[in-house]
Amino acid sequence: MNTTLLSHTPVSPTPDESTLAKDSSRRLAPFLAKPLKVQLPDSRDTVSLPASAVRLLVELLAEMAEGNAVTLIPIHAELTTQQAADLLGISRPFLIGLLEDGKLPFRKVGTHRRVLYADLMRFKTAIDLSRKEALDKLASEAQDLGLGY
Repeated sequence: MNTTLLSHTPVSPTPDESTLAKDSSRRLAPFLAKPLKVQLPDSRDTVSLPASAVRLLVELLAEMAEGNAVTLIPIHAELTTQQAADLLGISRPFLIGLLEDGKLPFRKVGTHRRVLYADLMRFKTAIDLSRKEALDKLASEAQDLGLGY
């Protein structure tokens, strides 16, 4: 199943929501490894949440507690080039260059390029690792030269 994100806009918490999210994440943290039952308001009914959903909820609340905007993206989602560029923090033209150079897989839907979220995250992980290795090498050379870093 292919999903194109059209209306998944990030949710930016208000200061009051950040405070509530901080308290909620702390209170839910002990339940990370097990399913959780939630009682519905004005009802005796409960809903069981799987442990993996509880973990994601706590992570989401922790990000909101920091004041960060959050969004959920299914791993199988297909992104537009603008969405992919935004997630990487680069310009759309630069991303298109990466696509056309074969550095990141994509498919065409008519004349439009689509990038799988999973492929984008693999690319980002590889780039982040490469950057870390380069920084480690520079830091090591700086220490060898006695530059005080």
